[in-house]
Amino acid sequence: MSPYVLDGLLALGSAAVSLWSVYHDDGHWGWWVYLLALGTAAPLPWRRRAPVTVLALSGGVSAALSVVAHPAMPQLPLYAVITVYTVADRARDTQRWAVLAVVVAANVVGTRSPNGMLFSLLTSVGAFVFGSLVRELRRLAQVETERAREAGQRAASDAARAVSQERARIAREMHDILAHAVSLMVIQAEAGPLVVHRDPERAIKAFDTIADSGRDAMVQLRRVLGVLKEEGAAPELAPQPRLAELAGLVGRVREAGLRVELELAGEGAGWPADVEAAAFRIVQEALTNTVKHSGADRAAVRVVRAGEVLEVMVSDNGHGVRRRADRAVSDWSGGRGLVGIRERAAACGGRAEAGPGPEGRGFLVSARLPLGAAGLAEEVGG
Repeated sequence: MSPYVLDGLLALGSAAVSLWSVYHDDGHWGWWVYLLALGTAAPLPWRRRAPVTVLALSGGVSAALSVVAHPAMPQLPLYAVITVYTVADRARDTQRWAVLAVVVAANVVGTRSPNGMLFSLLTSVGAFVFGSLVRELRRLAQVETERAREAGQRAASDAARAVSQERARIAREMHDILAHAVSLMVIQAEAGPLVVHRDPERAIKAFDTIADSGRDAMVQLRRVLGVLKEEGAAPELAPQPRLAELAGLVGRVREAGLRVELELAGEGAGWPADVEAAAFRIVQEALTNTVKHSGADRAAVRVVRAGEVLEVMVSDNGHGVRRRADRAVSDWSGGRGLVGIRERAAACGGRAEAGPGPEGRGFLVSARLPLGAAGLAEEVGG
């Protein structure tokens, strides 16, 4: 129902009560008394927009009616209850408390008997208390609405951030898979025609390596894309390579002509899956960069546990990079692959460094990945 319609009906009801009281009084009042009785309810339709003004107008007319025709006053002045309630509900705090003081004083002074004074006080103060309760309930409702709105905004922001993080994670996965596989395939494809006549066995081995790399890349891509197709699939359902698969990775790199030494301690027994996946991808990206850019013929991969930390180191004997005197190894920026290495380490609570090897020879990628509670439990149990 419209507020204006409701306030109009309240005004009609209040006017009917006042007119009925005048009509049933034995004073045989003239028309002007009826007009005053009607005037007590006339301002009520504007009570929401100007509560204090409406109270003053209605109260002034009521005071005039009380002076000239007190016996014709209604036993329950509905207009007074409505206006006091509205002031308590909608007026400013200073206005509310000032009106309460005036109303209490008027009831004490303006009534002619103790019983009438007590009834008037109960009526007016009760209306004020009820209006204050409604005011507080409305405030609490607004607070809850605001909290719900902020919670909705936070949920939307969290969802958008989760989507962005998942997109970045999938981009890293696809970059690592494709960059590694394509690099090996290109190197073997370039070497194949050179040896196909003088060393057919080596050529066949090169083409086998191309096929193996392609099949492995297809399997891993299928797993990534399968997660994207599954409705409601969570990030933890995405492919998580294990350290036990490093031997196969190193074997494919060896077939590309790079001699790789692998030192793998523990093979991830009981270690967190995200740490194993990060370590695997860090080694994969580092070896890919070695094959593509370093010109090295030897590389060393070392994945060992040091207390509660998994240490990952990949070094080569390639031409390396020119190291500036004012740049530390940890500040080396590198390309997109090295950025991905740092992101993977940071996602596990660790850190990664990349840059020139000792004395500027070759290139070194190192990472320290905390094993967390799972690694600590294993260490205590051992």
